[in-house]
Amino acid sequence: MTTFIIVAILMVAAALAWVLWPLLRPANRKSIEQRTANLTIFKDQFADLDADLRRGSISPEQYGEAKSELERRMLDEARAEKTAQAPAPAARFKTALVLAGAIPIVAGLLYAKLGAPDAFSPLATATQDQHQLSGAQVEEMTAKLAARLEKEPDNVDGWVMLARTYYSQRKFAEASRAYEKLITLLPSEPALYADYADALAMAQGRNIAGKPMELVKKALELDPNQWKALAMAGTEAFERKDFKTAVDYWERLKASSAGEPIAQQIQASIDEARKLGGLPPSPGAGTAPVAAAKGLPAPAAATQASPAPAAATKQAAPAGAGTNVSGTVTLSAELKAKAGPNDAVYVFARPADGSKMPIAITRAQVKDLPLKFTLDDSTSMSKDIRISGFQEVIVAARVSKSGSAMPASGDLEGLTKAVKVGSSGLAVTIDRVLP
Repeated sequence: MTTFIIVAILMVAAALAWVLWPLLRPANRKSIEQRTANLTIFKDQFADLDADLRRGSISPEQYGEAKSELERRMLDEARAEKTAQAPAPAARFKTALVLAGAIPIVAGLLYAKLGAPDAFSPLATATQDQHQLSGAQVEEMTAKLAARLEKEPDNVDGWVMLARTYYSQRKFAEASRAYEKLITLLPSEPALYADYADALAMAQGRNIAGKPMELVKKALELDPNQWKALAMAGTEAFERKDFKTAVDYWERLKASSAGEPIAQQIQASIDEARKLGGLPPSPGAGTAPVAAAKGLPAPAAATQASPAPAAATKQAAPAGAGTNVSGTVTLSAELKAKAGPNDAVYVFARPADGSKMPIAITRAQVKDLPLKFTLDDSTSMSKDIRISGFQEVIVAARVSKSGSAMPASGDLEGLTKAVKVGSSGLAVTIDRVLP
């Protein structure tokens, strides 16, 4: 009942704000359109967090912290608006006072006659919120992004986000088309060929044969140790009962996953393939559980059967390599007037080889600048590609006027030259406006 009372009070307060705002607002307040735009941005950010959690891009702990931060910002903005209000003219104030007393009374009488407290139970409210974030809002965001990319066909970050969103929604045909566009923009990125093969195989009923396998081979031409391509190639050979070839691919995959828990599952699959193919057991290998071995042969990460080694990266980290980059982000004096204190700031690392896809990213606000940052495996965009697996990266910082991580015209940006992973004391100055 306490929860219902709180919800009821909030609803009445919202109704009062809606009715009284036109009476009390001074002439120099922001327009309704601006407030609506801010609310839309917050909704989009909540939806982005929800989608990242479902994809596994962030941990539940990171999700909770980020969500709390967004809620705190919404509350701060609401308090700031209330504090900034100037006194309204006397006539409007009297009208507002009458309405402020009448609306709660009328609402209470109506509820006593027609109310249903159970409709506002915690379970019902949570279910509704979850549906809003994971259903209609995500669909709307995806549609907007797709429409935007029709006008910005060379927006690599946008195509990456669209492809991964479609994949997480199990719209594999749409994801395949997005990845097809991406490999035309980044034809030397092996991970994209593997992801394209993955989505296409899922669209074909988890069938890797044909075009998906061609894409897998292309990925392995570009990077012989690309983890997803090795997993899928081994799976395709296993399904053809070419157990020796499957073992060869999975042995390479296991070597790139040394020391990781997933290596045990890979070994179990290798043992199963050796057993079925009449091949000698792996040196020093014990008897592997058959059930575990059957987990590996599957076309994609989304099937939750193929391995996704936590340390698998574009390239194996050399011995003694660093595992993070750190430094300070500042905003140039010339651009301070172009940034608001609550504008989002994204600090991210991307490969130094020319790929524009972020490896690791963290988020703050302009009011937090100068900002000390550390980008490491805990801030990775994907559990499968980690900064510790790269030798050199470029570190960038971007002030996003829209709140989105995707770059847009008018955003403010600064970046470093290529630096070695393990570098500290980096100075990133945001000093240019994106055209």
